[in-house]
Amino acid sequence: MRKKIIAGNWKMNKTPSETVKLIEELKPLVKNDEVDVVFCVPAISLTTAIEAAKGSNIEIGAENMFYEESGAYTGEIAPNMLTDIGVKYVILGHSERREYFAETDETVNKKVLKAFEHGITPIICCGESLTQREQGVTMDWIRMQIKIAFLNVTAEQAAKAVIAYEPIWAIGTGKVATTEQAEEVCAGIRACIGELYDEATAAAIRIQYGGSVSASSAPELFAQANIDGGLVGGASLKPDFGKIVNYNK
Repeated sequence: MRKKIIAGNWKMNKTPSETVKLIEELKPLVKNDEVDVVFCVPAISLTTAIEAAKGSNIEIGAENMFYEESGAYTGEIAPNMLTDIGVKYVILGHSERREYFAETDETVNKKVLKAFEHGITPIICCGESLTQREQGVTMDWIRMQIKIAFLNVTAEQAAKAVIAYEPIWAIGTGKVATTEQAEEVCAGIRACIGELYDEATAAAIRIQYGGSVSASSAPELFAQANIDGGLVGGASLKPDFGKIVNYNK
């Protein structure tokens, strides 16, 4: 049985001092031993967040990472910088990184490989635009993203990965894919992993749904056979995140 993983993507929100305040507020609200809880926070707040989360069930993740160990890459963060302070997860290939910062499937793959090399669990994002969904190429697009992201990733590594399916048209818009749409794509992603590796790897990998997840939509979404939690944006910055984490209570 796959353990649910519910991660908050804070995006470019909260100063370090605000981070401490929010984590202290959320700590008692996100207690749930049946779920892995991750807060992915801005780089400047990572150390602060790790300190604030000590003694709780909250793990801290980064929102991005570069694929080199060191060098002349102004403004980037190396994987060993993350592991040195205790970061356990990293979001890779989010649609906003692809849209605003020219990330490609190939650079996502490089980052995935580097994350595994350093023992960081990647949360690998994929998703289609509204145009792609309307043109009926959703699964073609997502299968391509998955196949390139997992190039040269071993089955053992893949089984430990997290995939976040986020339809781009549902991120921060208030629109949510129907439960049937979300489950259909997550099932297709699992089938793709099965083709790339084997049934055991496909059964082990955790697949999240993201895109305007709320306290009201979470129970039905997370009850689906192939949806193993959520990557939550705006709602992760509010007390309601506790209701999403405790969707099963």
